[in-house]
Amino acid sequence: MTALGTSATTTLDRNKENVKAFYDLMFNQNRPAEAIEKYAGDDYIQHNPHVGDGKQAFIDYFNRMAAEYPGKHVEFVRSFAEGNHVILHCHQTWPGDLEYAGIDIFRLDDNGKVVEHWDVLQPLPEHPNNPNGMF
Repeated sequence: MTALGTSATTTLDRNKENVKAFYDLMFNQNRPAEAIEKYAGDDYIQHNPHVGDGKQAFIDYFNRMAAEYPGKHVEFVRSFAEGNHVILHCHQTWPGDLEYAGIDIFRLDDNGKVVEHWDVLQPLPEHPNNPNGMF
């Protein structure tokens, strides 16, 4: 592998690890302000229509989620990185036996900091029409 290939692989691995650490800190550990401080870039653009745009809106939303849904948890099933984007395939569990399959897409800046986020969530069906599962 060339030095360029090694550098690109290292950057992709760094980006995946930063995104997972960011998500774990804000979602599982309920510390969104620390997640933003450690892992977000200068700006934070949010595409989820239920969360306001910007860093403070992110912090406020996940502080509220922590208070309203103690015990919520995310498991990273798969992660993919290309360029400055990372995609996580996640299994979310929420109080009240609610479970979701999620795809989160993050864009990072050249320093490996999260600057943009998109997501889609789908409830796990009680009676699926096939045996393949969501993960």
